[in-house]
Amino acid sequence: MRDGSAGRAQRLDSLWPRQRPVVMGILNCTPDSFSDGGRHLDPDAAVRHGDRMLADGALIVDVGGESTRPGAAPVEAAEECRRVLPVLSELRARRPEAVLSVDTSKPEVAAAALAAGADIVNDVTAGSAPGMLELVADHGAAAVLMHMRGSPRTMQENVSYRHVVAEVHAKLLERAEAAAAAGLPPHRIWLDPGVGFGKDDAGNLALLAALPELAAHGHPVVAGPSNKAFIGRLTGAPLAERLPGTLGALIPVIGLARAVVRVHDPAAALQFLEIASRLAEVPA
Repeated sequence: MRDGSAGRAQRLDSLWPRQRPVVMGILNCTPDSFSDGGRHLDPDAAVRHGDRMLADGALIVDVGGESTRPGAAPVEAAEECRRVLPVLSELRARRPEAVLSVDTSKPEVAAAALAAGADIVNDVTAGSAPGMLELVADHGAAAVLMHMRGSPRTMQENVSYRHVVAEVHAKLLERAEAAAAAGLPPHRIWLDPGVGFGKDDAGNLALLAALPELAAHGHPVVAGPSNKAFIGRLTGAPLAERLPGTLGALIPVIGLARAVVRVHDPAAALQFLEIASRLAEVPA
């Protein structure tokens, strides 16, 4: 393992076991993300927001420099690094205990981010780029392997499945095997079914409901429904009013031993998870 991996291991191991799902705050350093594009493009503004989410109780901040919204255009690695590295470096300096994640599918960006202090590589392509999984393993980091058909630009062109849960879980477990072969231990392989990434509304709901089934395979699971378009389609809520739907979509993680919720509003998510978890623990 590389230098610094001991501290990384300590930070990652501090996440488990835990009675409540872990909250990952979303920090988009992009001009075009669907929910908050342009709001945190300035590094100083991004660092302030990341620091605020940690103060609100998020245990992880996920920093991204390339939008993965439907139809998004790709970003060159150099530009992605320019957006995320100053933010990761400053957050690591300010918050040495915080778990930091980089949202990227490019090994060169991941390598630079890990050197800057990231602990997790959150990859919407499930580590498909050559060398990505080996890179994460070599640094003693964790990988979020997300399911997506095609690319952000094309993923909504084919949202039909015969058996969406079985097909998505099978693909994720296939990628988990690849990660294990690259040297990642099971607790550092996190599985995300990719809600909103190439699925229709029924598929998104089915995958959320099946999170306990996915968790039963022994890996931490990640739920990322925050402000997604399917909430708007199902409820009629505009983008700015989807927090209640986002919180409702987190219900399936209640009671899971190793679950992460990726949200834009950590404080609201933490309050919801605390009360929902306590209700679930009341004896019948």
